[in-house]
Amino acid sequence: MQYRTLGNTGAVVSNYALGTMTFGAEADEETSHAILDDYVASGGNFIDTADVYSAGTSEAIVGRWLAQRPDAREQVVIATKGRFPTGGSPNDVGTSRRHLTRALDESLRRLGVEQIDLYQMHAWDPVTPLEETLRFLHDSVSRGKIAYYGFSNYLGWQLTKAAHLAKAHGWNAPVTLQPQYSLLVREIEWEIVPAALDAGIGLLPWSPLGGGWLSGKYKRDVPPAGATRLGENPTRGMEAWQERNDNPHTWDVIDAVAEVAGARGASEAQVALAWLAGRPAVTSVILGARSTEQLADNLAAAQLQLSGEEVQLLTDASRPRAGVYPYGPRAREQRSRKIEGGR
Repeated sequence: MQYRTLGNTGAVVSNYALGTMTFGAEADEETSHAILDDYVASGGNFIDTADVYSAGTSEAIVGRWLAQRPDAREQVVIATKGRFPTGGSPNDVGTSRRHLTRALDESLRRLGVEQIDLYQMHAWDPVTPLEETLRFLHDSVSRGKIAYYGFSNYLGWQLTKAAHLAKAHGWNAPVTLQPQYSLLVREIEWEIVPAALDAGIGLLPWSPLGGGWLSGKYKRDVPPAGATRLGENPTRGMEAWQERNDNPHTWDVIDAVAEVAGARGASEAQVALAWLAGRPAVTSVILGARSTEQLADNLAAAQLQLSGEEVQLLTDASRPRAGVYPYGPRAREQRSRKIEGGR
């Protein structure tokens, strides 16, 4: 396991974090505690949860694990998130001071800690003025309720606006961003990664295996079945089977991952994770696991050092396909014609 600073801070975290969205849903409490034990034993020290994971159960499971292992609190960095609905009232959602005050206190209670190391806004709130959110986060740092704060699922302009507003007001600055990022989803490299690098913000990629597509479990034109997320629900979200199966780019990427994995005697998941952990601005890759066996396979990526040739093969095969304005070859040609034509 490698250790990196948490964005532009002095806090140090392992380059593979443990995501706990499965806790209380796909992993019961006993299994969840075993996953946490194995993760820490491997050298991991960064645990990520959220108040809406299993309606707060994930945070509570982590909290009981911490209570049973008093030394663990000093060893691990705890991250959680707030923003999504936690009740039936119109004010039980968003990044307003009113909602976040209650959400943060409830997260502290479930986790059983006095301070959350990294508190993240789970998504952009188009209703609440950004100044209100940032001032609440600054005040929460000043009061010792959180050590640092960050965002999740923000766009490049949103990230840049937040960083500059905080600086202009003399408030504590954001330190991290959680985006979806993998060999199958690289569009954040166009603007979000440059924005993060510019602001000194560390990336914490979620869904690094593309919802399981990069683990080798799915085959071309073979509908998924069995105890996998897509086997249980083939139309599930952004990982929906039919759309990705019908896209040739998906299989170009998967074939390249399989080629590298076969040559190295590694699993496809390990190859995909190792590639992502080496990308610019990435601080820690968030792993999700249903079992200790799945976690062990993923954590082995920490020992896999890809060669320059292997990285280039994967990068070329997974390059985002964009041909519409303002990105891509056709867009560049269009801009050139307009410039040459004086418009």
